[in-house]
This record gives sequence, C-alpha cells and structure tokens, in this order.
Amino acid sequence: MPRELIDLTAPTERALLIGAPRKGRNAKHRTAEHLEELARLADTAGAVVVGEVVQQIERPNPATYLGKGKVVELTQTIADKDATLLLFDDELSPSQGKNIEDLTGKRVMDRAELILDIFATRARSSEAKMQVELAQLQYMLPRLTRMWAHLEKFRGGIGVRGPGETQLETDRRLINHRIKVLGQRLTEVQKSREVQRGSRRGEFQASLVGYTNAGKSSILRSLASDNSIFVENRLFATLDPLTREVELADGENVLLTDTVGFVRKLPHQLVASFRATLEEVLEANVLLHVIDISDPLWEEHRAVVVEVLTELGANHTPVINVFNKSDLLPPHELEAVQDRISNLIPDAVFASTETENGLDALMRALLRRLRAERRVVELRVPLSDGRLMAELHRNGDVLAQRTEGNEMIVSVRLSPEALGRLGARAVAV
Repeated sequence: MPRELIDLTAPTERALLIGAPRKGRNAKHRTAEHLEELARLADTAGAVVVGEVVQQIERPNPATYLGKGKVVELTQTIADKDATLLLFDDELSPSQGKNIEDLTGKRVMDRAELILDIFATRARSSEAKMQVELAQLQYMLPRLTRMWAHLEKFRGGIGVRGPGETQLETDRRLINHRIKVLGQRLTEVQKSREVQRGSRRGEFQASLVGYTNAGKSSILRSLASDNSIFVENRLFATLDPLTREVELADGENVLLTDTVGFVRKLPHQLVASFRATLEEVLEANVLLHVIDISDPLWEEHRAVVVEVLTELGANHTPVINVFNKSDLLPPHELEAVQDRISNLIPDAVFASTETENGLDALMRALLRRLRAERRVVELRVPLSDGRLMAELHRNGDVLAQRTEGNEMIVSVRLSPEALGRLGARAVAV
C-alpha cells in the first residue's frame, strides 16, 4: 500500500531541515529566512528541529534534488543528529523523494506535504476537513504511480499480472473515486455558501486577508469584542472563514470576515481545494490586507498574498493595507519604519490589538471606504409607507427628512444594491 501522511505529533520525530537555493545574490540570506519559517512549520506540526543542511545548486538533481556528494554528507548528518525525518524546503518530485528515502533510510517530506499535514490537524469544520482531504489525495495521486513503478515488471496479459500492479490499480481507483465524492460534496457546500452570501448582499462587507500569523483573527476578535474567536500565536490557526458584524461610528456597521492565512510556496492543491472558501474575498467591498510590521520579511509576505489574490481574481477589489503588531517595535524603530511605509503606501494604516485605541485608525479607514461606496440621494416616500421608511433606516444612513404634503423627503446614504432595489419599486429619486 502507498505511504500515508505521518502524524508529526509523535514526540520521537526529530526533523532535519534541508534547503537547496539556486545560486545567486542573497541566496544564503534568503535560505536562512526560509528555513526559519520551515522550522516554524515543523514546530506547528509537532516535530523537533535538530539541524539544517544547505547546498547552493545551479538546478535540482533530477534523481535526488541534491548533488550526490551532498547526499553522502546528508547521510552522515542524519547519524550525527539522530534525525528521523527529512524536511525539504522545496517540493520534490515523487522519484526524488523515493530515491532520497532509499539512500538515507529516513522518511522524507517536502514543504507542500508538511503544510498539508498541518492543515489536516488544524481542520475543525466538516468543510475544512473535506477540503484538506481533497488536497492530500490530489497530492498523493501522482506519487502513487511512482511508488509502485518498481512493480511494473508484472505487467502482461490476462492471468499474468502480479499483485503489485493489482494493488496499484485498486489504490488509484479508490483515490479517484474519493476525489470525485469530495468534489461533489464541496460543490453542494459551495451552493449553500452562495445562498448565505446572497443574504448578505446589500451589506457592506470587508474581508481580512494576509500572511499566516499576521494577526487577522486578533483584529476580528478586538473589533467585534468577541473573546470566543480563537486566537493562537502559531501558523494556520484559522482555516474556516468567520464573519462578525462590527459597529464603526454613527450607527454604521460592517460585516467583517476572517479568512485562512497564506504562506510562500502554498501547495496549489490547497489553493484549489479552498477556492470556494477563499471566494468570500470576491464578495467583499474592501479587503483588509493585514501585514506584520514587526516581521523583517513583510515585503515578501505582502507579495505572496498579492500573488494568491491575483490567482483568485480578487486583485481588482479595493485594498486597505493594515500594518499590524506595531506594539512589537521599539518607538524609534517604529517611527522609521512607518515613515518608509508611508512613502511606499501613502494610505497605509498602522494598527495594534495590544494598545489602547490601537485600531482607531483602521475603523476610520473602514468608515471612509463605506461612505465612499454609498451615494447620498433624496427620496420621496409616501407618508403612509412606514415599511419603506423602516427599510431606509435599516439599510441606509438617513441624514435628514422633511414633510411636503403627503410625502416625506428623505436624504439618505445607500449602497448601490439598496438603491437598485428601491429603484425597482418606483421610488422617485
């Protein structure tokens, strides 16, 4: 049978991190940063990091990714560190992973498989569990053939096929069937989610997006004053979208949705599987791109998020760049960073969930965006139409009203959707 994704929560897993950057400027520096993040991923999964192995390469070795000499060195390092697991920062081909395992005698995982394993342990809702399982099966399927390739010698006519190929065909058929079933179930969930989104049309909606652990959930928790929202200082603490109503000022409200965090080299299977969930951002009037200002790599992280949003088709939605965790920088350093960011992104907002009034600037920015989205119009409403007046107060911001004969002249700020519904009812504008 094919290998299953292992449970990294076992305390015996001792991980050796392996990076193989392309030769070039800053390769060594960038590799150190990427391996540091890989170490955080390993910690999130429950493994203990015992060392690193790095080799700068022109291009990956098609058989072992690393050079032959480096594989020999890797074998010695495994013995010295008593490592039980090899974690590669880049995605390996099925044959590369198998060859390295054969040469070292140790379990090999690449970054994509590690992220999938973390998502599997973090999934809570039935939808998230189905999305992760689908991504895992899609990742496993092309590797299944390679795992059983050495048994193809049994191929032949009827009656002479060996058990290896029979098992391969069985596994492939079962996985393909399960992928089909999960796809159908997720399509049903997507239809249900579309109904939910339809009920929110006409409301001003904002989505929190950003690199994992940038503080999106903390912002939602603070703005919504809801301590039940789960917050943890670890990667991928949130997988399921969560929406809360947030009161801004002057009676204005916004529906704010938290979404799954992104990370560099995010497995494409996950992006595909979570597409229905991530499509929440397509319905938003504005995206709050949360960026950890205390992270030296915030520019790279910002670029990763922009790339994923572009892939989803959300790159035309208005964005408010929210530089979070400003409380983690010393005052003199914070001032210098803020000056630099303000020159690069003039409308950037600086925030902190740990300081008093640390989210005031964000709330003002949201209020400005909400009002910019809505038009101020003057409507003539019959005095007898109390239902319409109630709707105006519920879905808009009534600024002034006066009586003229049998009509009420109402000045109100409305969204384009609400204004369209009123137009359909032949209300004079």
